[in-house]
Amino acid sequence: MELNDAVSALGSLAQPARLKVFRLLVKTGVEGMCAGELSRQLDVPKPTMSFHLKELTNAGMISAERDGRTITYTIRKEGIQQLMTFLTEDCCQGRPELCLPVSDDEKQCCN
Repeated sequence: MELNDAVSALGSLAQPARLKVFRLLVKTGVEGMCAGELSRQLDVPKPTMSFHLKELTNAGMISAERDGRTITYTIRKEGIQQLMTFLTEDCCQGRPELCLPVSDDEKQCCN
């Protein structure tokens, strides 16, 4: 992933409604969700939801698949993986294991 692509991906998530959409789609997995259902569940007007979905799609974070009149949105696994790789590729002077989340046991041990 190039720097400008990472900025675009991060920018697409840097808005509360879009971040909520992204997180909800992460939960739905490969099943995805249509725009109307996303709009209903997140209480976002349909035209506004349409704008947010376009932004996330253009940034490569989600994908859209049309089936007749219905468009189902799903998380784009490759987009997430590329962004996370970009963010952590130089982590901790080449020791990416140091960037992993700390377990509860490790927190207790070191406090």
